[in-house]
Amino acid sequence: MLRYLLTEDDVGAVRFGISPLNELALSLRAIHQPERFPLQLGWLRRTEQARARLDLATLSALIDERMWTPDFLNPRPSSPLTRLDDEFTALLATPPEVFRADLVAVHGRVPEPFLGSTDAALRRIVRALRQLWETCFEPYWPRMRAVLEADVVYRGRQVAQSGLAAMLNGLSSRISYEHGVVSVRLSDPRERTYAIDGNGLTLVPTLFTRRVSVPVGEGPPTIMYSARGQGALWEAERIANPAAVAAVLGETRARLLAALGDPASSTELGVRLGVTASAVNQHLRVLRDAGLLVSTRYGRSVLYLRSELGTALLEARTG
Repeated sequence: MLRYLLTEDDVGAVRFGISPLNELALSLRAIHQPERFPLQLGWLRRTEQARARLDLATLSALIDERMWTPDFLNPRPSSPLTRLDDEFTALLATPPEVFRADLVAVHGRVPEPFLGSTDAALRRIVRALRQLWETCFEPYWPRMRAVLEADVVYRGRQVAQSGLAAMLNGLSSRISYEHGVVSVRLSDPRERTYAIDGNGLTLVPTLFTRRVSVPVGEGPPTIMYSARGQGALWEAERIANPAAVAAVLGETRARLLAALGDPASSTELGVRLGVTASAVNQHLRVLRDAGLLVSTRYGRSVLYLRSELGTALLEARTG
């Protein structure tokens, strides 16, 4: 069990972040044991040939049989807009003592590929991770990021509507919050309790944890949890045609409206519905102008959500 103790001031410092490096590192779990990540089988199938050309000796040495990865690969993101190049720069600057300690915490030793010069080992790691990114992540990152960003928007709406406690208790069945204590149930048998002490608690949605993950060591207070909305990430949307609404709006706009029960970007919607991004944007503008959906900017993305009027219109067809 891990417990984070929050004061009243700490409660106001709970924030969200998205980390491309975190996704890279945790994706090693799906590569290592694909059967444990059924929601990412679409990604695994699409990247199978590319993964065969990776530096698997290096990547495999970054994860153990418990699916743990060293903390230097799971940095606490400074914002929802963290850039991978900045994270790689910080990774290359990892002090030798931290590098060795984090590896020992996972493996009980420094794996053979990383013996010798720390600088050389870090360069080797960054090369391997960059290749993983360029071949297996970069082509799909817009849709992956859209799911992560939509999750953050959803959690923020939960806080605004129901409060911080409701949001924290809804992150995972393994996370509970009561009386200023965030408790995280883990397979790790260690009992750990940390006071936040003004350091802030960062919540990081990820596509590559089944329940919840935390730093292996005494890293900055961070909880990585499974993002919502992964079920349709790798498949085109299959929504029954709402004929009555389609007769008024057209089939594509009706399908878009039906798909927007949760926030989504135009990129994600295009993938799910099999429609070009430019066409999706045109339809979304029409629906927004008609008051059937609302939009909000999140970093570099615009997320769309069905409005109350849009929901009422869809419900009317079955009423």
